[in-house]
Amino acid sequence: MTPEERLKLITRNTVEIVTLEELRSKIEAGEKLKGYLGFEPSGLFHIGWLVWANKVKDLVDAGIEFYLLAATWHAWINDKLGGDMELIRKAARHVVDVLEAIGVDKAKLKVVDAEDLVSDKEYWAILLRVAKNNTLARIKRALTIMGRRAEEAELDFSKLIYPAMQVTDIFYLDLDIALGGLDQRKAHMLARDTAEKLGRKKPIAIHTPLLTGLQGIGRMNPSMVDEEQHAVEFKMSKSKPETAVFVYDSPEDIEKKILRAYCPAREVKFNPIMEINKYLLFARPGFKLVIERPEKYGGTIIVESYEELEKLYIEGRLHPLDLKKATAKALIEMLEPVRRYFEQNREARETLEELKKAAITR
Repeated sequence: MTPEERLKLITRNTVEIVTLEELRSKIEAGEKLKGYLGFEPSGLFHIGWLVWANKVKDLVDAGIEFYLLAATWHAWINDKLGGDMELIRKAARHVVDVLEAIGVDKAKLKVVDAEDLVSDKEYWAILLRVAKNNTLARIKRALTIMGRRAEEAELDFSKLIYPAMQVTDIFYLDLDIALGGLDQRKAHMLARDTAEKLGRKKPIAIHTPLLTGLQGIGRMNPSMVDEEQHAVEFKMSKSKPETAVFVYDSPEDIEKKILRAYCPAREVKFNPIMEINKYLLFARPGFKLVIERPEKYGGTIIVESYEELEKLYIEGRLHPLDLKKATAKALIEMLEPVRRYFEQNREARETLEELKKAAITR
């Protein structure tokens, strides 16, 4: 794979690279790069997480030495799964199961548990240096990485440790690349700024888009919704199951959820159905969306690119219901290997069922 091919694979389907010039320079120099993504094991895997999961696969395929950090302590600090650490550990295994189901080569993936990191006193020494080089105000501004607003730091003091831990994770693992959804931007910028103060390597930040929840943004004017509000209130979330399609959902459930989803005519921004097409369906090489319609409404059309789909939709030449039906069918087909994986893998299925039960009872 040429440097240009590697760069194209690493950067596709992203919304921001900080900075692209730094990444290009390292790729062209042939440097061996280490990357990571930290995830909170906080429940069941929904399709919004497939955006970053597919990007993990891209980075692994591009030859990046990749660390997947199961942020178990972080999830506990963030009160996920009722603070039940055993459930949090099982949620971490569930994420690894899904990554295997979508084709990530586990042999090329280094799965690290936060519990291993925090057992080393050097980790806490780095964390204290991070804390000493940042103000309380700066740390509080980064709390949106937890899906919380700055004022929620008042819930308990541990919330303030979270951003410093995320920066410490990056420094402790000595990473070149930090991958995450756009909601992780403040942590990555905090890491880059702190790296300068501590004389450490500045991580290149790669940010993937956040899928809007199926409920959309309601009556809000899209131009009035900023990135922070979207990340906290409107993104697809497992804590709001009515907003999400889960990777293990049955074809019937997927169709039902998609047909009920927010999908305003001619509107693309914060439209979850259009985002599913852009960031998941059309992200697959060679994908074409087949939209079946009666002849009197134009007949069946085959859309070969997201750009073509967006143009049809904005111009009003495609009805939201027709788009939903086609999207549901394509999504069902895309998730078929994941459903089959859980049907055939008893241990993975038992973990899934336990997490589903916990989600219902909490």
